[in-house]
Amino acid sequence: MRSIGCVIICILFFQNIKAQNDRVNISLPDTTKKIEIVEVSCGQCQFHLPGKGCNLAVRINKKAYFVDGTNIDDHGDAHAKEGFCNAIRKAAVQGKIVNHRYKVTYFKLIE
Repeated sequence: MRSIGCVIICILFFQNIKAQNDRVNISLPDTTKKIEIVEVSCGQCQFHLPGKGCNLAVRINKKAYFVDGTNIDDHGDAHAKEGFCNAIRKAAVQGKIVNHRYKVTYFKLIE
């Protein structure tokens, strides 16, 4: 019985490691691609996109898109005074729009 528990813990541990390795590294820009400066904020609170909860979105050419590759909680408290739910901020990004979502490969907030 004890070994079964140990096996389950090992499986969960290694699944967590794999999930972290699958995540996109958004901290390094691709030097062969242009960096864009865009507006970023909560898609629902500031950009009035449909859905429940708070999700990170970018606004490019006056059109908002939910972001894949990073999330709202990766960049501080979304509900703080200058958080994404209360303010529209600027970010330097690289990525592309796929199926009406912005697939980010580089993301850095501009202070």
